[in-house]
Amino acid sequence: MDNINSFYGIVIDKFVVLSMNVFITGASSGIGEYVAYEYSKRGATIALCARRKEKLETIAQKCESLGAKIYTYSVDVTDQHSTKESIEDFLSKVPTIDLVFANAGLGLLDFVEKGDPSAMNDMINTNVIGVNNTIVPFIPKMLEQYSGHIAVVGSVASYVAWPGSGAYAGSKWAVRALTGSLRNSLPKQIAVTLICPGFVKSEMTDPVEFKPFLIGTEKAAKKIVRALDKKRGVFIFPWQWNLVILFRKLICIFMGRAFQKKHDNFRLKNQSN
Repeated sequence: MDNINSFYGIVIDKFVVLSMNVFITGASSGIGEYVAYEYSKRGATIALCARRKEKLETIAQKCESLGAKIYTYSVDVTDQHSTKESIEDFLSKVPTIDLVFANAGLGLLDFVEKGDPSAMNDMINTNVIGVNNTIVPFIPKMLEQYSGHIAVVGSVASYVAWPGSGAYAGSKWAVRALTGSLRNSLPKQIAVTLICPGFVKSEMTDPVEFKPFLIGTEKAAKKIVRALDKKRGVFIFPWQWNLVILFRKLICIFMGRAFQKKHDNFRLKNQSN
């Protein structure tokens, strides 16, 4: 596919895409990093947000080499004050906000047998409160400009809760409810997209042993951006997960056993260490 620079924007799949102002959290690796690369190729102005400053700087350099104008913010989305400060600073530098991509998240096992809910609480705090801290401060600006796009990275786990992943699945259920409510609450001129990936190659999924329908990060990012171009309400991928969700009660009987076996082995291994 050829991207053609023009005065008005870039031609993508025969559609003219205007240069965008994009705010991305969780931009230091995985989906957030590669989505940033995709928008950089379009000459976007991008705010890259993550906790790891050094990684952000490296990614920022690559984004700039691809054609983007970059601002970096070393921020933890669970910190409401610093997240809002970063948002306000970015909004002071751009005339409009076109896309907020709330991607920062944690994916850990519960380890309930240890009796310590700390990891579970961290996941809920990052995956739910962090999303609120990211998207809500942008809403007044979007209402003022009467346009914009909110995209939140959920998970197929919001439909299917595997053994040992109760907090993660619960946090993604909450995100699914939040985006559904926002879609019905905001004017239609403000798009709301929930992205529900399966297993995507990343730092988060590398330790996982059983990863059905695993998809590469770059391929996943391209699919996500294509879905955002179309203003999809909910985007579940790869396609096999749509079947799993459709027939989840039956399929989970069989896939759940595989996950349960892997989880039991992992738990026993950790108990012996």
